[in-house]
Amino acid sequence: MDNLTHTLFAVTLGRTSLGRAGRGTAAALVLASNAPDIDVVSALRGGTSSYMHWHRGPTHGALGVLGLGFASAGLVWLGRGWLDKRRHAEPTAPPKNASFGMLVAISMIAIALHILMDLPTSYGTRVLSPFDWHWYAFDWMPIVDIYLLIVLGAGLLFGLRSEAARRRNAAIALALMAANYGVRAVAHHQALQLAPRLFGPTLPARCANAPDTSGMLDEWPRSGADQAGYARADGRRCLVELAALPTFLSPFDWRIVAEMSNAYEIHEADVLDSRFRHAESAGDVFWRQSSRYPNIWTPPIARAAAAPAAQIFLGFSRFPAARVITDGRGVSTVRFSDIRFAAGLVALEQPVRRPAPFSLLVRLDASGRVIEQSLSP
Repeated sequence: MDNLTHTLFAVTLGRTSLGRAGRGTAAALVLASNAPDIDVVSALRGGTSSYMHWHRGPTHGALGVLGLGFASAGLVWLGRGWLDKRRHAEPTAPPKNASFGMLVAISMIAIALHILMDLPTSYGTRVLSPFDWHWYAFDWMPIVDIYLLIVLGAGLLFGLRSEAARRRNAAIALALMAANYGVRAVAHHQALQLAPRLFGPTLPARCANAPDTSGMLDEWPRSGADQAGYARADGRRCLVELAALPTFLSPFDWRIVAEMSNAYEIHEADVLDSRFRHAESAGDVFWRQSSRYPNIWTPPIARAAAAPAAQIFLGFSRFPAARVITDGRGVSTVRFSDIRFAAGLVALEQPVRRPAPFSLLVRLDASGRVIEQSLSP
């Protein structure tokens, strides 16, 4: 999730029993709720490639919970001591300070909740890093959920009148937040169940060596066949994976991605659309038209995929789509894009004014040697 959502969630938690465990716990909740995203500083030195390699890595794993928990608690402890030294004598006794152990426990809880909030997003997170660098995601939530922002913001705004109102509205906000997650989880399951109807008879059979994607938790990059290795024995195209990715405006609208052995096909779908459940008729064809993005891994693409920048990109990308064009001198330009973030793939021969987020360009000379590699943020 975005950092504004993490912050509002932390402030809401501060109005529950967690925030009343002693002076400093509310500050620890806010600081620790954002601490895992400190990995973005890696981009300051190494740019996009460093960001892709480290983002949602060790800071979002078990070591991050421990290390950042102690660091957050330590900063709050030191900051509280500094404020105490600067404070003038007060007529009333100050609130009881939370112990350092309590601050550590509160901080670790906040960091764990940050990770659990990132896991349901289609962006995913690497919860087992640095021991395992695979990404995991439930695909229920967009990166920014306007409904969470509204619920959390309203809960804080309407809880300003009294302590009782703060506690009551915090409880209501957390209940509505849980309901939002539940609705999205159910809608995601329905989208996957109804997805084959969108493609009709054009949806091919599954590849014999396709990964098992029947579970709720998605994982990538795949450890089985590479991008060029999915095929049927008869050479015809086959289905690798069906995925339903959330959209920003409605929990019932989904972006259905069908990964084939030679292309991606994408369809926007509303699970409340009655045409999903009605018997198929000739008039149904128009509403299930899909966008198609070729993804045939030719030898130049396979060589480009071995470049250092490509290895970082392919370790990050869930649905990498590759295109290549070779000019008269034998120079091949390969562009990799992540279907999750590419609203449309720009033709390689056209000037790229605004590259898709998280895309990679690799150029090879006539002998297949890499002469350029660049990642777009």
